[in-house]
Amino acid sequence: MKVHFIGIGGIGVSAIARMMLGEGNPPVGGVSGSDASPSPITAELTKLGAKIFVGQKAENISADCDLVIHTIAIPETNPELRRARELGIKTQTYPEFLGQLSREKFTIAVAGTHGKTTTTAMIAKILLDAGFDPTVIVGSLLKETQSNFIAGKSKYLVVEACEYRRSFLNLWPKILVITNIDNDHLDYYLDMSDIHKAFAELAAKVPADGKVITAKEYEQVPVDFKLKVPGAHNVQNAQAALAVATAVGIERSLAVKALEEFAGTWRRFEFKGKTPSTSLGAGGVLVYDDYAHHPTAIRATLKAARELAGEKKVIVVFQPHLYSRTKHSFADFATSFGDANLVIVAPIYAAREPFDPSVDSEKLAEAINQQSQNAIYLANFTEMKQKILATAKADDLVFTMGAGDIYHLADDLLK
Repeated sequence: MKVHFIGIGGIGVSAIARMMLGEGNPPVGGVSGSDASPSPITAELTKLGAKIFVGQKAENISADCDLVIHTIAIPETNPELRRARELGIKTQTYPEFLGQLSREKFTIAVAGTHGKTTTTAMIAKILLDAGFDPTVIVGSLLKETQSNFIAGKSKYLVVEACEYRRSFLNLWPKILVITNIDNDHLDYYLDMSDIHKAFAELAAKVPADGKVITAKEYEQVPVDFKLKVPGAHNVQNAQAALAVATAVGIERSLAVKALEEFAGTWRRFEFKGKTPSTSLGAGGVLVYDDYAHHPTAIRATLKAARELAGEKKVIVVFQPHLYSRTKHSFADFATSFGDANLVIVAPIYAAREPFDPSVDSEKLAEAINQQSQNAIYLANFTEMKQKILATAKADDLVFTMGAGDIYHLADDLLK
């Protein structure tokens, strides 16, 4: 087949592209894809044999294409999607394709508002170390493989189950982990009741001989292990992973060993390195990057950061993600940064949304200051870098935080 991916740089879609590329053995028809901008993910896919287009245009879709797979964030007006429809090419969303794969496998799905990426990665590590040879699709890059996809040869599929637009209802889980349920994606869901209904629908798809694992169960798992990844929230993720290990018959001692060796994933409390000495600063500042973009996740990450920092400063550069999320959770965001010494609020990363003048980062910085008096708004990465290097001392912790492109600042700080 010849397959084209719209949004190939996305963390989910790129995993399916990797699968079709055969980790370096592309199909005869070939794999192509487009995204708004180049990234480390698209660069790696190019190395594996994909043809990447920067920007989405109708001419990127050739008449001999057999299948077009696209993210659910792509609107019906997308020129590539419209061109595929005009040519009669079969189209599938990423969740639809994942659901098709899930039907053929013993699927272990991890759902929840927070913690699902790390929990999925932990489960994958346990199954890999136990010789279960699973196929793995995770919403981050695994430290051991630097990939979001592992091609296994067994019946097992370990997959992160995203709740956005009920996309996880395409899956057919045999074992379902629900880490937690919180008020997110309110640009789609009506309210918390609507979110609960979606998770209940997913749980109802688990067969009678399957298993649903929730916090009520996995938090009873004894904690007799020490993790490399910090924070009480990661202990809970590990407890969930151990509950899955028990469900599939893996010996506890082997599972615990795998968890103690678990090094984390990309953009989850990820240590990037120490800043060099420059004319702007003395160097030795510890730089971390984290995907946290919801108030609950921010609090959990900063609590762990504060425990790690001790008397040293914790400096956060927070990039709000989506106008809708910032607006819906505005008051909650304002109370989420108490464990930081300094919060630099970046402009809102709009992603898929149009400009909304009713909410902005300057107002958010003002609201944070009403609670913890530790926030400033800065408009660009250059100003942020200068402020950080002028403020931070050796062994202080700096976090770039958010679901947008703020991680580029972490890389820049280390140059």
